[in-house]
Amino acid sequence: MKIQFPRNFIIIILLIFIWAPNYAQNTRITDPNSIGWYAFSANIKLKKSWTLHSEFQWRRDKLISEPMQNLFRTGIGYTINPKISVRAGYALAETYNYGDIPLNNLGKQFTEHRSWQMVNLNDKIKSFEISHRFMLEQRWIGRYSNAQVQKEDQFIFSNRFRYMFRVQVPLKGNTMADNTPYLAVYDELLIGFGKNVNENVFDQNRFAALLGYRFNSKTRIEGGYLNQIAQLSREVEGRNIYQNNKGILISTILNF
Repeated sequence: MKIQFPRNFIIIILLIFIWAPNYAQNTRITDPNSIGWYAFSANIKLKKSWTLHSEFQWRRDKLISEPMQNLFRTGIGYTINPKISVRAGYALAETYNYGDIPLNNLGKQFTEHRSWQMVNLNDKIKSFEISHRFMLEQRWIGRYSNAQVQKEDQFIFSNRFRYMFRVQVPLKGNTMADNTPYLAVYDELLIGFGKNVNENVFDQNRFAALLGYRFNSKTRIEGGYLNQIAQLSREVEGRNIYQNNKGILISTILNF
């Protein structure tokens, strides 16, 4: 089974990637940050087609010295065939006060609960491995009713759609065999929707260029450059706020 997307679909997605970060450029406030994202994920095969997934992401500002966000995600996956898999689960995020303009208007850290569903499509063209990841998230975002409240007393519901396009290619040989270095590039677009979405219908765009190494079928590690452009859900002095975060991403991936 070969998965092919219409050429017009690919062109539209590429245009969105180009257009979205530049939307309202003349009315924006830009908040740059130096970030470091350090991720660990594990997939445990339960039965022939079922997999337990878990991951933890330690996201830092000023590369490592200041907290940015801690994210834990877990779920159950089902492999329909070698090219199509689905997954669903729960995520917990704790976001801290970082940058010149914090995400929370009171400058407080906040908790977010998520349920999520994902479809992953894989294909291969010569030595290039290509994947399309489509994800829906239902988010309950903690908020404070006033500055005197010490703990979130409101959780605002919102929806988000995510699409990631990833390509990876071995740097030795034509297949991803054991003891193989590889290059990976991905871009992910995040779009908010629903009645509680404010300024950030365009929520984020994430681009990464990574060098990886596959030790064997169970272990690989990858790291490199990460650029995150994120729009805050509120305005300051009638202007949209965009974070332009640049830094590093290091991931360890285990399969049991």
